[in-house]
Amino acid sequence: MGLLSSANRCGCKNLLSCNLLRCACCCSWIRGVCGRANREETQEVSDVNRKKKKRKWFLGFRGGAVRKVDEPVTSSESKKKKKRKNPITMPGLQKGKWTKKIWKKKKRKNEQSGLAALVKEISLSNSPKHRAQAGEILRIGNHNIPSRVFTFRELVDATNSFSTENLLGEGGFGRVYKGYIPDTMEVIAVKQLDKDGLQGNREFLVEVLMLSLLHHPNLVTLLGYSTDCDQRILVYEFMPFGSLQEHLQDITPNSQPLSWHTRMKIAVGAARGIEYLHEVANPPVIYRDLKASNILLDGSFNAKLSDFGLAKLGPSGDKSHVSTRVMGTYGYCAPEYAMTGRLTKTSDIYSFGVVLLELITGRRAIDTTKPTREQILVHWAAPFFRDKRKFAKMADPLLDNKFPLKGLYQALAISSMCLQEEASSRPLISDVVTALTFLADPNYDPPDDIKDPLPITIPNIDIETSQNGTGGEEQLQQKEEESSSKGF
Repeated sequence: MGLLSSANRCGCKNLLSCNLLRCACCCSWIRGVCGRANREETQEVSDVNRKKKKRKWFLGFRGGAVRKVDEPVTSSESKKKKKRKNPITMPGLQKGKWTKKIWKKKKRKNEQSGLAALVKEISLSNSPKHRAQAGEILRIGNHNIPSRVFTFRELVDATNSFSTENLLGEGGFGRVYKGYIPDTMEVIAVKQLDKDGLQGNREFLVEVLMLSLLHHPNLVTLLGYSTDCDQRILVYEFMPFGSLQEHLQDITPNSQPLSWHTRMKIAVGAARGIEYLHEVANPPVIYRDLKASNILLDGSFNAKLSDFGLAKLGPSGDKSHVSTRVMGTYGYCAPEYAMTGRLTKTSDIYSFGVVLLELITGRRAIDTTKPTREQILVHWAAPFFRDKRKFAKMADPLLDNKFPLKGLYQALAISSMCLQEEASSRPLISDVVTALTFLADPNYDPPDDIKDPLPITIPNIDIETSQNGTGGEEQLQQKEEESSSKGF
């Protein structure tokens, strides 16, 4: 009976063939196997339940999911399902609303860290003011800079190792090369900044931030930048006709001079770019370096402003000007800015007046090959503005008298208003755009009652700055021969 009871306890069915020894071994073995099987079964059940819970949480987070057909649904689960809303019918969850929000947050965080890395990488440790300016620009743009980051290897391949065959221009900032990116089939202009050049870290950072935030048909498009291998490289859209300086002052005997209406078209394009910076951008931007070499031309002679390394955010609040160190190109700087360092939007208006005078006369703002009294364009033009009979003599000889005389008078009148010594007497850029838009129209017939150009006075900047105890070389740091370059 003891053997039978032990056999029954172990579950052995073949009682006749089970002896004492075998039954004892069988019982211990079966107990071990049965216990392990029970543990494995409970572990599998818990794993399945855990996977189900994870799957339910994930599908609920995703915003709706359809239960598999072969997955069994218990009565308790079906009751719970009836009590809560079907996630598929909820419009917010159907679109993956929460997933999109988290993805946007991650993307914004990555953008911020990328920009912060760029600002940190550009060494501004010696200038707290420059760091504050960079932070202000980042704040205005809400840390959203869409410019692409190129690797140095990509730009080496695009420019054929920066070969001289692709060289477009060279200046105090460095060199500009033409490049091509096969993947996107883009023709680009690559500006490789000289490490020891005039355009330093501050100008590089400001240009990246400014052109990433400002977008207008009359501003050159910044495609991206690169800081690999301790380089400072800017990548722009390619401008096939180069700069205004090439077509106006650096023309060859075989080149075709610009016609009158093309010159007015370029003038109105540049004015619209300034208008966007002054009256649309918030806060306003003072360009501060308007000159012929910084006005680029596309295949249809549409003008685009380039080189924003010296651009400044305009005054905010009740301030009327920005006090800053004088930077720019001698011959284009407004007299009050060159003498006092007080920068306003009217400083750009004065520079535009010089550019417009260059378009009319075909002469350079500064030309050291001319006699002493004719080297500065504004000084040369001042006596002509006082005598109406000499207005026609101011026109570019390359025009060959192919221009409307009344249109010439009107263009000279606009230029003279922009060149007024008193900053408050200069017109708004929006008024300049309106007037030049008519002149750029070939069918426009100016009225007979056009106001004569105003006389302009020329202050002796060199004498007055020396009286103030500051040297002209320190204030006007970018000279014409250093900063002028061919366009791209």
